[in-house]
Amino acid sequence: MAWFRPTLESLIKRNQADIESSIDGVDAKVRRKNLNIIAKMVSALAHGLYGNLAYNVKQIFHDTADTENLRRHASLWLDVPLKEASYAVGPVVLLGTNGVLVEADTVLIRADGVEYSTDAEATISAGQAVVNVTALTPGQTSNAVAGTVLSLASPIAGINGSATVDAAALTGGADEESDISLSNRVGMRIKNPPHGGANHDYIAWALEVSGVTRAWVYPQELGGGTVTVRFVRDDDASLIPDAAEVLVVQNHIDDSRPTTADVSVVAPIASPLDFTLSVTPNTDAVKAAVISELTDLLRRESIPAGTIPANLIPKGVIPGKLLISHIREAISLAAGETNYNMTSPVADVEVTTGHMITLGNFTWL
Repeated sequence: MAWFRPTLESLIKRNQADIESSIDGVDAKVRRKNLNIIAKMVSALAHGLYGNLAYNVKQIFHDTADTENLRRHASLWLDVPLKEASYAVGPVVLLGTNGVLVEADTVLIRADGVEYSTDAEATISAGQAVVNVTALTPGQTSNAVAGTVLSLASPIAGINGSATVDAAALTGGADEESDISLSNRVGMRIKNPPHGGANHDYIAWALEVSGVTRAWVYPQELGGGTVTVRFVRDDDASLIPDAAEVLVVQNHIDDSRPTTADVSVVAPIASPLDFTLSVTPNTDAVKAAVISELTDLLRRESIPAGTIPANLIPKGVIPGKLLISHIREAISLAAGETNYNMTSPVADVEVTTGHMITLGNFTWL
């Protein structure tokens, strides 16, 4: 039986009726009379107690608990109770005079104020030095694409005042885990207790790494005794992880996996899906809404192709395949859209093992 918290107004009416039924000839609804005041005071007290009870009922369950109590649930269920924010790392290129030394912990600053520190000393050779840096502030914003210009916080004689992020980019930065993500991991842990190397264990281990938002397991894809794990980082500029991010997940799983398991953590291969369509009304707002809906569709239904245990596939989702009916539905759900005409794609989209459908380019007719 469902429990409902009574409103303050209903409590007042209930107490007024109780008083009137207990004392003959009185009217507890008359303003500024003692019985009316007592009825309201008792009702206010009861309403506060009901509120506290309603709050505590929500804290019993991880999916309705507030942040503090959700983290308490997580501390009881998860080996990694909260994925903390992580720092971006990667190489930068410094230019200068041959033989000049760049010391470790040299600070570089991005145009928006984000700071990085060199991990080790480096010496200019052939006019340049490539040195790894680590962001001084964790989070998604510490990532930087190749070619980003960083400036020296303090001038160094013989060194160009600016550095450039190398082709490998600065990656690995992630924000602290959201309540939704943490609640989902707790729910997954409750539904799928650890079995020391069951299929779902590999997904749970991958999701323990900061920045990892989705992961999948492919048993025996490379032969008997092998396990392949693929994952993405949906909140990064590119959801496909780079080699350094793959290595972090590989090392984390290696610390937990059974010693006999041959585990390969790999990045999905992106297969961008391009769209050619017109929308009515033909406005930037509607186009943005269409892109947003299709982005959400891919996040929910795009899974790298391969053989995944059936119980680990979300209902209605087919690994490596996106139904044209779901694409059309997503476009129709876009805010403000009243009609559209799509000339590509025109049928279900399907990719081969290891590939994953990602959002491509839009051509607006």
